Amino acid sequence: MKPIASSILGTLFVALTVAMIVGAELITIPGDYGNVTHVTYWEKWTGFESDAMKAVVDKYNAGEGKKKHIFVEFLPVGDIEAKVLIATSGEMPPDIAGLDTLDVAAFADNNAILTLDSYCKQYGIKEDDYIPTAWKMMFYRNHVFALPTTPDSNALHYNRAEYKAAGLDPNKPPQTFDELDAISEKLTTKDAKGNYVQFGFIPSDPGWWNWGWGYFFGGTLWDGKDKITCNSPENIRAWEWVASYSKKYGATAMSSFKSGFSFGSAADGFISAKESMQLQGVWMYNFITQFNPKLDWAAAPFPHPADRPDLANMTFADSDNIVIPVGAKHPKEAFDFMAFVQRQPNMELLCMGQRKGSPLAKVSDWFWKNHPNPYIRLFSDLPKQKSARTPPMMGIFNEYNDAIGEAFDEVCLLQKTPKEALDGVHDRIQQVLDHYIRISKLRQAAGG
Repeated sequence: MKPIASSILGTLFVALTVAMIVGAELITIPGDYGNVTHVTYWEKWTGFESDAMKAVVDKYNAGEGKKKHIFVEFLPVGDIEAKVLIATSGEMPPDIAGLDTLDVAAFADNNAILTLDSYCKQYGIKEDDYIPTAWKMMFYRNHVFALPTTPDSNALHYNRAEYKAAGLDPNKPPQTFDELDAISEKLTTKDAKGNYVQFGFIPSDPGWWNWGWGYFFGGTLWDGKDKITCNSPENIRAWEWVASYSKKYGATAMSSFKSGFSFGSAADGFISAKESMQLQGVWMYNFITQFNPKLDWAAAPFPHPADRPDLANMTFADSDNIVIPVGAKHPKEAFDFMAFVQRQPNMELLCMGQRKGSPLAKVSDWFWKNHPNPYIRLFSDLPKQKSARTPPMMGIFNEYNDAIGEAFDEVCLLQKTPKEALDGVHDRIQQVLDHYIRISKLRQAAGG
């Protein structure tokens, strides 16, 4: 999601933009449906992920919704964050919107989504219903702003066949970073001309968690209040580890090698067996099954520093979420459906359809027995560990992440030292955070 503009959109611009959204997405504008309340639900998913939620929507509409005279209109929408903001500014928001965790804080700080505390109390939805990381991503500024749909976590994916071919035990994945480095070196090979034909591990691939490498070494990105901490010793140590791969294998050679990779296809580094190990999410099973079902692979907790056993089993726990935008015409009916999704049978229908775990504290035996991912228990257990981390709940994170990404590339290309790069990010983003906090306080004091 792009950073949220602080200026108020012009009336004409809003009207024109909302009209374009309505036309492009064929969004149904609420009208007269007699005694049936039509709830509009925008979601970012496509393909089988969209189908999984559509099954839950259909179940609601045919049962509980029909009895309560509520009908949910489900619509996949691209670039959903920007479109929800624009529609909200134009006073034409959907009743429900699906957002990433990273967007919840920004929307809340901009008073673009409703607090759900009273609805949760009415429906008996409470913290104990969820695994701790799931609740943490719902709860912000002492309020519930979102409810989870499908959670995710990540782990080390490794190629068992390549382990065997290199004389390694496929049942003993690396537990420490030192072991990861040693195995990676053994699995990295060149052809007769000196060109790399296989890499054991590449820290920058797929590159979605570049902001989080410091967490594996005990670092953080901020203090949770008003201080940026990206240039802490722990974060610098993490980026020095990242830079060690560029120094060892050649920054240009490694970058060139992975330039042909394409996630979600047969050209993915891990799926094509050109990269023996990769940090990936629970969703990777779906793509392996689709593009290389014969791949002999396994998943295990990502390694930890040898001197930090307390960081063992670390994972990034994240989630998709549903929220109610400010100005929604049917918030009460919208939450009735959202609460329906939170019930165990319905949540498991959704999560099974997307081949993910469940955010709920209680999971049925049916779910475990029928889930196709052979490592689903691993991906479900990792977010429950004390070492698990969630994305920082801060309204400027998208801009922060962009700055980290630029600095990370500079370190991988050996253009800057980790300290130089992280000091630069710190100085830049601390100013952004200071300004953001001032504006947020003024906005909250004004009530808008």
